[in-house]
Amino acid sequence: MIARTGHLSRLAMPPAGSDNFQRWSWRYLWHQRITRRWIKMLSLLTLVGFFSAGLGLSISQREQNFATGRKLQDIGNDQETSHFPPTRQTHQNTHDPTILRVGDEYYLYNVGEHMLIHTAPSMAGPWKFVGNVLDANSVIPKGDRVAPWAPTVIAVDGTYYCYYSVSKAGCRDSAVGVATSDSPGPGNWFDHGAIIETGTGEGSDIHPYTVSNAIDPSTLVTADGEAYLTWGSYWNGIFQIPLGEDLISPASTTEPDARQLAWEPKSLGMPNRMANTICGDPTGPHAIEGAFISYNDGWYYLWYSHGFCCGLKPDNLPPAGQEYVLIPLFPVLKLTKSRYSIRVGRSHSPRGPFTDKSGTDLVKGGGEIVYGSNGDTYAPGGQGVLRDGDTDVLYYHYCESMPTTIFDHTHVDHIAVNKTIGIDFPVSFHLFDRLVCRDRRSFLTPVHPP
Repeated sequence: MIARTGHLSRLAMPPAGSDNFQRWSWRYLWHQRITRRWIKMLSLLTLVGFFSAGLGLSISQREQNFATGRKLQDIGNDQETSHFPPTRQTHQNTHDPTILRVGDEYYLYNVGEHMLIHTAPSMAGPWKFVGNVLDANSVIPKGDRVAPWAPTVIAVDGTYYCYYSVSKAGCRDSAVGVATSDSPGPGNWFDHGAIIETGTGEGSDIHPYTVSNAIDPSTLVTADGEAYLTWGSYWNGIFQIPLGEDLISPASTTEPDARQLAWEPKSLGMPNRMANTICGDPTGPHAIEGAFISYNDGWYYLWYSHGFCCGLKPDNLPPAGQEYVLIPLFPVLKLTKSRYSIRVGRSHSPRGPFTDKSGTDLVKGGGEIVYGSNGDTYAPGGQGVLRDGDTDVLYYHYCESMPTTIFDHTHVDHIAVNKTIGIDFPVSFHLFDRLVCRDRRSFLTPVHPP
Protein backbone atom coordinates (compact mmCIF):
# COMPACT_ATOMS: atom_id res chain seq x y z
CA MET A 1 0.00 0.00 0.00
CA ILE A 2 1.32 3.37 -0.98
CA ALA A 3 1.12 6.01 1.72
CA ARG A 4 -0.56 9.27 0.76
CA THR A 5 2.41 11.29 1.91
CA GLY A 6 4.19 10.29 -1.26
CA HIS A 7 6.70 7.87 0.24
CA LEU A 8 6.58 4.28 1.45
CA SER A 9 5.02 4.04 4.90
CA ARG A 10 6.95 2.01 7.51
CA LEU A 11 3.71 0.09 8.11
CA ALA A 12 2.92 -0.46 4.47
CA MET A 13 3.84 -3.51 2.43
CA PRO A 14 6.39 -2.76 -0.31
CA PRO A 15 5.12 -3.18 -3.87
CA ALA A 16 5.13 -6.71 -5.13
CA GLY A 17 7.13 -7.61 -8.16
CA SER A 18 6.60 -10.40 -10.63
CA ASP A 19 9.57 -12.22 -9.17
CA ASN A 20 8.78 -14.14 -5.97
CA PHE A 21 12.41 -13.84 -4.85
CA GLN A 22 12.23 -10.10 -5.32
CA ARG A 23 9.02 -9.98 -3.25
CA TRP A 24 10.61 -12.05 -0.48
CA SER A 25 13.67 -9.80 -0.47
CA TRP A 26 11.56 -6.67 -0.10
CA ARG A 27 9.65 -8.16 2.79
CA TYR A 28 12.84 -9.25 4.57
CA LEU A 29 14.76 -6.02 4.15
CA TRP A 30 11.74 -3.88 4.97
CA HIS A 31 11.60 -5.10 8.55
CA GLN A 32 12.71 -2.22 10.75
CA ARG A 33 14.83 -4.25 13.18
CA ILE A 34 16.61 -6.05 10.37
CA THR A 35 17.42 -2.71 8.71
CA ARG A 36 18.97 -1.33 11.90
CA ARG A 37 20.96 -4.50 12.34
CA TRP A 38 22.33 -4.20 8.83
CA ILE A 39 23.26 -0.57 9.39
CA LYS A 40 25.16 -1.45 12.56
CA MET A 41 26.93 -4.31 10.82
CA LEU A 42 27.94 -2.18 7.86
CA SER A 43 29.19 0.58 10.18
CA LEU A 44 31.28 -1.90 12.13
CA LEU A 45 32.74 -3.40 8.97
CA THR A 46 33.60 0.09 7.73
CA LEU A 47 35.47 0.94 10.95
CA VAL A 48 37.33 -2.38 10.85
CA GLY A 49 38.26 -1.67 7.27
CA PHE A 50 39.67 1.74 8.08
CA PHE A 51 41.63 0.35 11.04
CA SER A 52 43.02 -2.53 8.98
CA ALA A 53 44.06 -0.20 6.20
CA GLY A 54 45.81 2.13 8.66
CA LEU A 55 47.54 -0.76 10.41
CA GLY A 56 48.58 -2.21 7.08
CA LEU A 57 50.11 1.06 5.97
CA SER A 58 51.88 1.42 9.30
CA ILE A 59 53.31 -2.10 9.19
CA SER A 60 54.21 -1.66 5.53
CA GLN A 61 56.13 1.51 6.33
CA ARG A 62 57.95 -0.13 9.23
CA GLU A 63 58.83 -3.18 7.11
CA GLN A 64 60.07 -0.87 4.39
CA ASN A 65 62.25 0.96 6.92
CA PHE A 66 63.77 -2.30 8.11
CA ALA A 67 64.17 -3.71 4.61
CA THR A 68 65.91 -0.61 3.28
CA GLY A 69 68.02 -0.15 6.39
CA ARG A 70 66.48 3.25 7.01
CA LYS A 71 67.90 4.53 10.29
CA LEU A 72 66.50 7.03 12.72
CA GLN A 73 69.40 9.31 11.85
CA ASP A 74 68.18 9.32 8.27
CA ILE A 75 64.58 9.94 9.31
CA GLY A 76 65.58 12.91 11.42
CA ASN A 77 67.89 14.56 8.93
CA ASP A 78 65.57 17.22 7.57
CA GLN A 79 66.49 20.79 6.77
CA GLU A 80 64.77 22.23 9.82
CA THR A 81 66.65 20.20 12.44
CA SER A 82 69.92 19.10 10.84
CA HIS A 83 71.76 22.14 12.24
CA PHE A 84 71.28 21.01 15.84
CA PRO A 85 74.48 19.64 17.41
CA PRO A 86 74.42 15.96 18.39
CA THR A 87 73.48 14.88 21.89
CA ARG A 88 76.23 14.08 24.38
CA GLN A 89 75.18 11.06 26.41
CA THR A 90 75.31 10.90 30.18
CA HIS A 91 74.33 7.21 30.18
CA GLN A 92 71.61 7.70 32.76
CA ASN A 93 67.88 7.14 32.39
CA THR A 94 65.86 9.93 33.94
CA HIS A 95 62.96 12.33 33.54
CA ASP A 96 62.78 16.04 34.38
CA PRO A 97 66.37 16.20 35.65
CA THR A 98 68.18 18.84 37.66
CA ILE A 99 71.95 18.81 38.11
CA LEU A 100 74.07 20.44 40.78
CA ARG A 101 77.85 20.47 41.05
CA VAL A 102 79.29 20.33 44.56
CA GLY A 103 83.09 20.35 44.53
CA ASP A 104 84.20 17.63 42.14
CA GLU A 105 80.93 15.70 42.40
CA TYR A 106 77.83 16.05 40.24
CA TYR A 107 74.41 15.45 41.78
CA LEU A 108 71.41 14.45 39.67
CA TYR A 109 67.88 14.75 41.06
CA ASN A 110 64.89 13.45 39.14
CA VAL A 111 61.36 12.07 39.26
CA GLY A 112 60.99 8.81 41.13
CA GLU A 113 59.85 7.44 44.47
CA HIS A 114 60.59 10.19 47.01
CA MET A 115 62.77 11.83 44.30
CA LEU A 116 65.93 10.01 43.29
CA ILE A 117 69.52 11.17 43.82
CA HIS A 118 72.47 10.00 41.71
CA THR A 119 76.10 11.13 41.81
CA ALA A 120 78.91 11.01 39.27
CA PRO A 121 82.48 12.31 38.90
CA SER A 122 81.56 13.92 35.57
CA MET A 123 78.51 14.77 33.48
CA ALA A 124 79.20 11.72 31.34
CA GLY A 125 78.94 9.43 34.36
CA PRO A 126 79.06 6.77 35.54
CA TRP A 127 76.06 7.71 37.67
CA LYS A 128 75.45 5.92 40.96
CA PHE A 129 72.16 5.85 42.83
CA VAL A 130 72.81 7.04 46.39
CA GLY A 131 69.32 7.52 47.84
CA ASN A 132 66.27 9.78 47.92
CA VAL A 133 65.46 13.34 48.82
CA LEU A 134 62.48 12.44 51.00
CA ASP A 135 62.34 9.58 53.47
CA ALA A 136 58.57 9.30 53.07
CA ASN A 137 55.74 10.62 50.92
CA SER A 138 55.37 14.37 50.53
CA VAL A 139 53.45 16.00 53.37
CA ILE A 140 51.26 17.81 50.82
CA PRO A 141 47.88 15.99 50.75
CA LYS A 142 47.28 16.00 47.00
CA GLY A 143 48.51 14.54 43.73
CA ASP A 144 51.35 12.06 43.43
CA ARG A 145 52.86 12.26 46.92
CA VAL A 146 54.95 9.13 46.42
CA ALA A 147 56.91 10.37 43.42
CA PRO A 148 56.82 14.19 43.28
CA TRP A 149 57.45 15.75 39.89
CA ALA A 150 60.22 17.87 38.42
CA PRO A 151 62.51 18.59 41.38
CA THR A 152 64.84 21.60 41.14
CA VAL A 153 67.71 21.94 43.61
CA ILE A 154 69.71 25.07 44.43
CA ALA A 155 72.36 25.83 47.07
CA VAL A 156 72.34 29.12 48.99
CA ASP A 157 74.71 29.88 51.89
CA GLY A 158 75.30 26.24 52.72
CA THR A 159 71.64 25.21 52.59
CA TYR A 160 70.20 23.06 49.81
CA TYR A 161 66.64 23.71 48.66
CA CYS A 162 64.70 21.10 46.68
CA TYR A 163 61.58 22.54 45.05
CA TYR A 164 59.15 19.93 43.78
CA SER A 165 55.53 19.58 42.67
CA VAL A 166 52.64 17.22 43.36
CA SER A 167 49.78 16.94 40.91
CA LYS A 168 47.53 14.70 38.86
CA ALA A 169 47.97 14.51 35.11
CA GLY A 170 45.41 16.58 33.22
CA CYS A 171 44.39 18.59 36.28
CA ARG A 172 45.75 21.68 37.94
CA ASP A 173 44.93 20.62 41.49
CA SER A 174 48.63 20.97 42.19
CA ALA A 175 51.17 22.39 44.61
CA VAL A 176 54.81 23.42 44.71
CA GLY A 177 56.59 22.18 47.81
CA VAL A 178 60.11 22.54 49.19
CA ALA A 179 62.50 20.46 51.28
CA THR A 180 65.79 21.68 52.76
CA SER A 181 69.03 20.07 53.87
CA ASP A 182 72.55 21.03 54.93
CA SER A 183 74.01 18.55 52.43
CA PRO A 184 73.18 17.63 48.82
CA GLY A 185 72.92 13.90 49.44
CA PRO A 186 70.19 11.79 51.03
CA GLY A 187 69.30 11.39 54.68
CA ASN A 188 68.89 14.87 56.07
CA TRP A 189 66.09 16.58 54.14
CA PHE A 190 63.17 18.27 55.91
CA ASP A 191 59.91 18.60 54.00
CA HIS A 192 58.35 22.02 54.62
CA GLY A 193 55.27 21.30 52.51
CA ALA A 194 53.54 23.62 50.08
CA ILE A 195 54.72 27.08 49.06
CA ILE A 196 51.86 27.70 46.63
CA GLU A 197 48.77 25.72 45.61
CA THR A 198 46.44 25.81 42.62
CA GLY A 199 43.01 24.27 42.12
CA THR A 200 42.39 23.66 45.80
CA GLY A 201 44.20 24.44 49.01
CA GLU A 202 45.34 27.49 50.93
CA GLY A 203 45.59 30.60 48.76
CA SER A 204 44.36 28.85 45.63
CA ASP A 205 41.58 31.44 45.30
CA ILE A 206 44.11 34.25 44.73
CA HIS A 207 45.34 35.25 41.27
CA PRO A 208 47.38 33.83 39.54
CA TYR A 209 46.78 30.56 41.39
CA THR A 210 43.22 30.64 40.07
CA VAL A 211 44.40 30.36 36.46
CA SER A 212 47.73 28.49 36.61
CA ASN A 213 49.05 25.00 37.32
CA ALA A 214 51.56 24.79 40.19
CA ILE A 215 54.05 22.30 38.77
CA ASP A 216 57.53 22.44 37.19
CA PRO A 217 59.05 24.83 39.74
CA SER A 218 62.42 26.53 39.44
CA THR A 219 63.99 29.13 41.70
CA LEU A 220 66.41 31.89 40.80
CA VAL A 221 68.44 33.82 43.37
CA THR A 222 70.03 36.94 41.88
CA ALA A 223 73.41 38.43 42.79
CA ASP A 224 71.73 40.95 45.10
CA GLY A 225 69.90 38.19 46.98
CA GLU A 226 66.43 38.55 45.46
CA ALA A 227 64.69 35.19 45.00
CA TYR A 228 61.96 34.30 42.51
CA LEU A 229 59.87 31.17 42.12
CA THR A 230 58.83 30.31 38.55
CA TRP A 231 56.25 27.64 37.75
CA GLY A 232 53.56 26.65 35.26
CA SER A 233 52.36 24.07 32.79
CA TYR A 234 49.64 24.40 30.11
CA TRP A 235 46.54 26.50 30.89
CA ASN A 236 47.76 30.12 31.13
CA GLY A 237 51.46 29.35 30.94
CA ILE A 238 54.45 30.34 33.05
CA PHE A 239 54.21 32.58 36.13
CA GLN A 240 56.62 33.99 38.69
CA ILE A 241 56.44 35.44 42.21
CA PRO A 242 59.07 36.80 44.63
CA LEU A 243 60.01 34.54 47.53
CA GLY A 244 60.60 35.61 51.11
CA GLU A 245 64.04 35.76 52.66
CA ASP A 246 63.63 32.20 53.95
CA LEU A 247 63.23 30.93 50.35
CA ILE A 248 60.44 28.59 51.47
CA SER A 249 57.46 30.95 51.38
CA PRO A 250 56.06 33.69 49.14
CA ALA A 251 57.10 37.26 49.87
CA SER A 252 53.37 37.92 50.22
CA THR A 253 50.57 35.40 50.55
CA THR A 254 47.76 37.88 49.88
CA GLU A 255 49.36 40.08 47.19
CA PRO A 256 51.86 37.82 45.45
CA ASP A 257 53.11 40.41 42.87
CA ALA A 258 52.93 37.74 40.18
CA ARG A 259 54.14 38.13 36.61
CA GLN A 260 53.15 36.06 33.62
CA LEU A 261 56.40 35.31 31.79
CA ALA A 262 55.41 33.06 28.88
CA TRP A 263 52.33 31.55 27.26
CA GLU A 264 51.25 29.68 24.17
CA PRO A 265 48.15 31.59 22.96
CA LYS A 266 47.21 28.91 20.43
CA SER A 267 45.64 25.62 21.37
CA LEU A 268 47.73 22.71 20.08
CA GLY A 269 44.92 20.18 20.29
CA MET A 270 41.21 19.54 20.63
CA PRO A 271 39.15 21.45 23.25
CA ASN A 272 38.18 19.41 26.30
CA ARG A 273 34.38 19.29 26.32
CA MET A 274 34.39 17.65 29.76
CA ALA A 275 36.58 20.35 31.34
CA ASN A 276 35.80 22.03 34.63
CA THR A 277 37.59 24.68 36.66
CA ILE A 278 40.29 22.23 37.74
CA CYS A 279 40.62 19.40 35.22
CA GLY A 280 40.93 19.91 31.48
CA ASP A 281 40.97 23.11 29.45
CA PRO A 282 37.83 24.00 27.46
CA THR A 283 39.98 25.94 24.99
CA GLY A 284 42.34 23.02 24.36
CA PRO A 285 45.94 22.33 25.44
CA HIS A 286 48.29 25.33 25.51
CA ALA A 287 51.41 23.19 25.61
CA ILE A 288 54.12 25.14 27.41
CA GLU A 289 55.90 24.08 30.61
CA GLY A 290 59.17 23.37 32.42
CA ALA A 291 60.55 26.92 32.74
CA PHE A 292 64.11 27.53 33.97
CA ILE A 293 65.87 30.89 34.30
CA SER A 294 69.65 31.29 34.02
CA TYR A 295 71.85 34.39 34.05
CA ASN A 296 74.81 35.34 31.88
CA ASP A 297 76.53 38.64 31.16
CA GLY A 298 73.69 41.00 32.00
CA TRP A 299 70.92 38.85 30.56
CA TYR A 300 68.40 36.53 32.14
CA TYR A 301 67.42 33.60 29.91
CA LEU A 302 64.04 31.92 30.25
CA TRP A 303 64.23 28.35 28.91
CA TYR A 304 61.07 26.27 28.56
CA SER A 305 59.61 23.21 26.85
CA HIS A 306 57.02 23.71 24.14
CA GLY A 307 54.68 21.13 22.63
CA PHE A 308 53.69 17.62 23.69
CA CYS A 309 56.28 15.63 25.61
CA CYS A 310 54.81 12.17 25.29
CA GLY A 311 52.64 9.82 23.28
CA LEU A 312 54.97 9.47 20.31
CA LYS A 313 54.80 6.47 18.00
CA PRO A 314 58.30 5.04 18.57
CA ASP A 315 57.72 2.01 16.34
CA ASN A 316 57.12 4.24 13.32
CA LEU A 317 58.80 7.58 13.94
CA PRO A 318 58.05 10.43 11.52
CA PRO A 319 60.65 12.98 10.41
CA ALA A 320 62.19 14.87 13.31
CA GLY A 321 60.18 17.92 14.24
CA GLN A 322 56.97 16.27 13.06
CA GLU A 323 56.17 14.02 16.01
CA TYR A 324 52.56 13.08 16.51
CA VAL A 325 50.37 12.37 19.50
CA LEU A 326 47.40 9.99 19.34
CA ILE A 327 44.24 11.62 20.67
CA PRO A 328 41.07 9.48 20.99
CA LEU A 329 38.34 11.03 18.86
CA PHE A 330 35.59 8.43 18.44
CA PRO A 331 35.36 6.53 16.22
CA VAL A 332 38.96 7.13 15.12
CA LEU A 333 42.28 8.18 16.63
CA LYS A 334 43.24 11.70 15.65
CA LEU A 335 46.90 12.49 14.94
CA THR A 336 47.82 15.88 16.36
CA LYS A 337 51.09 17.48 15.40
CA SER A 338 53.53 18.02 18.23
CA ARG A 339 56.78 19.91 18.39
CA TYR A 340 58.21 19.24 21.83
CA SER A 341 61.32 21.37 21.82
CA ILE A 342 63.44 23.63 24.00
CA ARG A 343 62.78 27.33 23.49
CA VAL A 344 64.20 30.49 25.02
CA GLY A 345 63.77 34.21 25.43
CA ARG A 346 65.76 36.77 27.38
CA SER A 347 65.46 39.93 29.41
CA HIS A 348 67.64 42.36 31.35
CA SER A 349 65.34 41.80 34.32
CA PRO A 350 64.55 38.50 36.05
CA ARG A 351 60.93 39.67 36.03
CA GLY A 352 60.77 40.10 32.28
CA PRO A 353 59.40 40.84 29.82
CA PHE A 354 61.25 38.05 28.03
CA THR A 355 61.51 38.31 24.25
CA ASP A 356 62.92 36.17 21.47
CA LYS A 357 65.41 37.24 18.80
CA SER A 358 62.67 38.98 16.79
CA GLY A 359 61.58 40.97 19.82
CA THR A 360 58.32 39.05 20.33
CA ASP A 361 57.22 38.77 23.93
CA LEU A 362 57.03 35.17 25.16
CA VAL A 363 53.60 35.95 26.62
CA LYS A 364 52.43 36.64 23.07
CA GLY A 365 53.70 33.36 21.68
CA GLY A 366 57.33 34.27 21.05
CA GLY A 367 60.22 31.92 21.74
CA GLU A 368 63.32 30.86 19.84
CA ILE A 369 63.74 27.13 19.22
CA VAL A 370 67.17 26.36 20.65
CA TYR A 371 67.06 22.59 20.47
CA GLY A 372 64.62 20.20 18.83
CA SER A 373 64.37 16.66 17.51
CA ASN A 374 67.31 15.50 15.43
CA GLY A 375 68.82 12.15 14.53
CA ASP A 376 67.58 9.61 17.07
CA THR A 377 66.90 12.36 19.61
CA TYR A 378 63.17 12.98 19.86
CA ALA A 379 61.21 15.49 21.92
CA PRO A 380 63.99 17.10 24.01
CA GLY A 381 62.74 19.03 27.03
CA GLY A 382 62.65 19.17 30.82
CA GLN A 383 65.75 21.30 30.54
CA GLY A 384 68.01 23.18 32.92
CA VAL A 385 71.28 25.08 32.75
CA LEU A 386 74.33 24.29 34.90
CA ARG A 387 77.11 26.82 35.31
CA ASP A 388 80.13 24.51 35.15
CA GLY A 389 83.27 26.60 35.57
CA ASP A 390 83.09 29.30 32.91
CA THR A 391 80.70 27.30 30.72
CA ASP A 392 76.92 27.10 30.72
CA VAL A 393 75.74 23.54 30.07
CA LEU A 394 72.24 22.86 28.78
CA TYR A 395 70.92 19.49 29.97
CA TYR A 396 67.59 17.86 29.18
CA HIS A 397 65.79 14.58 28.76
CA TYR A 398 64.61 13.16 25.46
CA CYS A 399 62.98 10.10 23.95
CA GLU A 400 65.14 7.58 22.15
CA SER A 401 63.36 4.76 20.35
CA MET A 402 64.97 1.89 18.48
CA PRO A 403 62.38 -0.65 17.25
CA THR A 404 63.32 -4.33 17.46
CA THR A 405 60.15 -5.87 16.06
CA ILE A 406 56.93 -4.51 14.66
CA PHE A 407 55.22 -4.56 18.05
CA ASP A 408 58.23 -4.14 20.33
CA HIS A 409 60.37 -1.13 21.00
CA THR A 410 62.44 0.57 23.62
CA HIS A 411 61.28 3.96 24.78
CA VAL A 412 63.63 5.53 27.31
CA ASP A 413 64.09 9.01 28.67
CA HIS A 414 67.75 9.97 28.86
CA ILE A 415 69.46 12.91 30.38
CA ALA A 416 71.59 14.52 27.73
CA VAL A 417 74.28 17.18 27.91
CA ASN A 418 75.18 19.51 25.12
CA LYS A 419 77.96 21.98 25.82
CA THR A 420 77.86 23.26 22.26
CA ILE A 421 74.82 25.31 23.22
CA GLY A 422 76.62 26.87 26.17
CA ILE A 423 76.45 30.66 26.01
CA ASP A 424 80.20 31.12 26.49
CA PHE A 425 81.27 28.13 24.43
CA PRO A 426 82.80 29.33 21.10
CA VAL A 427 81.16 26.73 18.87
CA SER A 428 77.79 27.89 20.16
CA PHE A 429 77.90 30.70 17.63
CA HIS A 430 76.78 28.18 15.01
CA LEU A 431 73.41 28.05 16.76
CA PHE A 432 73.07 30.53 19.55
CA ASP A 433 74.45 33.76 18.09
CA ARG A 434 71.05 34.45 16.61
CA LEU A 435 69.64 34.82 20.12
CA VAL A 436 72.49 36.19 22.23
CA CYS A 437 74.25 38.40 19.74
CA ARG A 438 76.03 38.17 16.46
CA ASP A 439 79.69 37.27 16.23
CA ARG A 440 81.50 40.05 18.12
CA ARG A 441 84.60 39.51 16.04
CA SER A 442 82.81 40.84 12.99
CA PHE A 443 81.34 43.78 14.97
CA LEU A 444 77.80 43.06 13.81
CA THR A 445 74.93 44.75 15.60
CA PRO A 446 73.61 42.68 18.53
CA VAL A 447 70.08 41.40 18.13
CA HIS A 448 69.31 42.90 21.53
CA PRO A 449 71.25 46.17 22.05
CA PRO A 450 73.00 46.24 25.46
